Amino acid sequence: MNPPGIAKLVGVGLLIFVAVIMASSGTFVVKPGYRGVEVTMGEASRAFKPEGFGLKAPFITTITQISIRQQTAEDKAECYSSDLQQITIDLKVLFRIPEASVVKLFQDYYGDPFQSLVAPRVQEALKEVVALQSAEQIVKNREQIKTRSLEIARRKLGPLLVIEDIVIQNIALTKELEHAIEAKMVQEQEASKSKYFQQRVQIEADTAIIRAKGEAESIMIRGDALKKNPAFVDLQIVDKWDGITPAIIGGGDKVMLSLQDIERLKTQKSNVPALPQPAAAKSPVRR
Repeated sequence: MNPPGIAKLVGVGLLIFVAVIMASSGTFVVKPGYRGVEVTMGEASRAFKPEGFGLKAPFITTITQISIRQQTAEDKAECYSSDLQQITIDLKVLFRIPEASVVKLFQDYYGDPFQSLVAPRVQEALKEVVALQSAEQIVKNREQIKTRSLEIARRKLGPLLVIEDIVIQNIALTKELEHAIEAKMVQEQEASKSKYFQQRVQIEADTAIIRAKGEAESIMIRGDALKKNPAFVDLQIVDKWDGITPAIIGGGDKVMLSLQDIERLKTQKSNVPALPQPAAAKSPVRR
């Protein structure tokens, strides 16, 4: 090829290269779940860029992408209870950045939003709530502490960030405090057992008293009935009689027998065989 042709080919190649560079630097793509902040020569635009394809000024404009998805971060809070016991709380925080706060967060805050904004507010809220309760109450009222801390943290952050939830994974106490709480719970259980036993004995005693009063009232009613109507005794005897006429056989103890029993004894006596009588002794014959 002659020199003019080579120069023309090089010029076309340079034009294509510049066009590719211009095209790549003049376009952008915001990923799903993100919003873009446009910065042109050090100045951030007031509106965010939605997800998808867009155009920008090449070389002088950059697009910084910020996630608006829900994020989860772990943290640990060192707190003190109302009885000055050290409490360590392991937790997870679920949070997200609203669209309206994307540009403001980029302009006013540096670094990870959790470390710079969320974590300090959550720890501060936990310390405020824990400081109002004893160590034993903190262990028992975990859900209440979580709910109250979530309310305080949301109020401190305002609309800048959204805290979806706080998950308390573990509440760690000192070994001495754990043993003291365990011993107290055992004592409370023993006291509950003793109280239950006392209540049961009292109920049984009250039941016996009520039964005795009922029997006494029944006796009084029967006595009044006998006084007013002496024939009531005869009526009771007739009700209890089984139709068998009793008889008394005299003796030392006066045994009470019925007529049927006497007839049966007579029958048994007649059926007893007579004992054989001994033969009379023969007198010796005199010769």
